[in-house]
Amino acid sequence: MSVEVKPHERFAGVYWILFEDGAKKLATKSLAPGHKVYGEQLITIEGEEYRVWNPYRSKLAAAIIKGLEVMPIKEGAKVLYLGAASGTTASHVSDIVGEEGIVYCVEFSPRVMRELIEKCSSYRKNMIPILADARFPNLYRMYVEEVDVVYADIAQPFQSKILADNADFFLKKGGWALQAIKAMSIDVTREPSETYKEEISHLEKREFEIRDVVHLEPYDIAHAFVVAKR
Repeated sequence: MSVEVKPHERFAGVYWILFEDGAKKLATKSLAPGHKVYGEQLITIEGEEYRVWNPYRSKLAAAIIKGLEVMPIKEGAKVLYLGAASGTTASHVSDIVGEEGIVYCVEFSPRVMRELIEKCSSYRKNMIPILADARFPNLYRMYVEEVDVVYADIAQPFQSKILADNADFFLKKGGWALQAIKAMSIDVTREPSETYKEEISHLEKREFEIRDVVHLEPYDIAHAFVVAKR
């Protein structure tokens, strides 16, 4: 089956893979050819390897497919990623920022951190794994420099507060915040829409300007994705 690659219409470093049968899948150009992170499909086109970016496994991919208008992660960017888990989305961010960028990967679970190190650190030199609790950014401030973007994908209450607290430590003036709001991780008794409003309101109180909000259904139920600038 023949395939074709086209750059995403808005976001540098993001691509569409077009298949002969009409299928269209999101992808990034692999920074570590020949290596999979989460079983993703690898496709070589004209000597370049691309990794299919699964929106059911990555909230950022889902947000892009759902029409995200603003995505500030780009080549050379420094990103603080809160809740990196085993590196699914963080590895695609690694592809986008490239060798001149850095992704600081904060993860609380030692078991998951072992997976992250095993899958990524040996051949993705721009990913820096940090075993830490994102609620306490002062405990890892010696490892992280000023960043262009804080990305938060954390499954606990007070998600926007945690993001903003990290931004106080690490985000440069005029920097960006990306947040996947997980309504059920904050309060299972409330309507997701109310939770979204409260989390967004907290970001605004912490001097963020909301630039875009998209809902992630059907890829993730009761999730919203927020882009904000400080």
